[in-house]
Amino acid sequence: MQHTTLGTLDVGRIGLGAMSMAGVYSREGLDDAEAVRTIHRALDLGVTLVDTAEIYGPYTNEELVGRAIADRRDQVVLATKFGFVSHAGAGPGHLDSSPANIRTAVEGSLRRLGTDHIDLYYQHRVDPATPIEDVAGTLADLVAEGKVRHIGLSEAGPETIRRAHAVHPVTAVQSEYSLWTRDQEPKVLPLLRELGIGFVAYSPLGRGFLTGAIRSRADLAADDSRTSNPRFADGNFDANLRILAEVDAVAAEAGATPAQIALAWLLAQGEDIVPIPGTRHTHRLEENLAADAVKLTGEQLARLTAVVPAVGDHHTEAQMRMLER
Repeated sequence: MQHTTLGTLDVGRIGLGAMSMAGVYSREGLDDAEAVRTIHRALDLGVTLVDTAEIYGPYTNEELVGRAIADRRDQVVLATKFGFVSHAGAGPGHLDSSPANIRTAVEGSLRRLGTDHIDLYYQHRVDPATPIEDVAGTLADLVAEGKVRHIGLSEAGPETIRRAHAVHPVTAVQSEYSLWTRDQEPKVLPLLRELGIGFVAYSPLGRGFLTGAIRSRADLAADDSRTSNPRFADGNFDANLRILAEVDAVAAEAGATPAQIALAWLLAQGEDIVPIPGTRHTHRLEENLAADAVKLTGEQLARLTAVVPAVGDHHTEAQMRMLER
């Protein structure tokens, strides 16, 4: 696999998001043994960046990743996130990036991951109750102590990024970015390039929509959290099939799968962009990683870039309020 850099951090061009291994979308068919095999296969194929968070599970996803990499730690650029669990009593799902909470969180993550350092430690969502200077200062202390190697922000807006970067260099910003979520393009990506910060794209396959595996709402399990996502809602879903139709057409031309086309388009947006498609199955992993070898023509890239915008927000109303733009 080709490599690139996030700031000064060397990583494989495509990473692996581990969230779905915790059943965040659906618990149907969860298989920890298959998930571990998928992580091992990813490392065998050249993936280095493996992404998790304390909120996934909560906690169980970090434990799973820790077991999977126990004897292969030196092959992994290990990323995890804090701030979506308040350890002072409020619990999971509550924003808390106070310095004390960050220190509690990092110790828990290190223990569950079975490591003495985290390569890339993200604030999961910006906490309006804690100045970003205090967050970045605490992370800088953790870097000095050797517990963290690089710091990141997730779903942060331009002002927050600038202020954090002034305290300690930010290595990467992680936010949703794909053919159907383009809101990072006007302001965030230009700023990151100005500051020399890398970009990690989560949900690069539109929560599975751009793979072509979900052709109707009936394809979702009864407990699938995507049924509450506005883009998967009745009416919106059918409208968004227009995007998939264009991806399908380019895939047929290129002799690739829709997932590979969606990832190839994203890779073509810049060498500083690293997608982290998530899967819990080895065959899907292999399909995704093959996108590294797909080369789209200029005409194909232009057609994909010009697809109609997705209908509906990419998160629920409550989740959208947590995003900075």
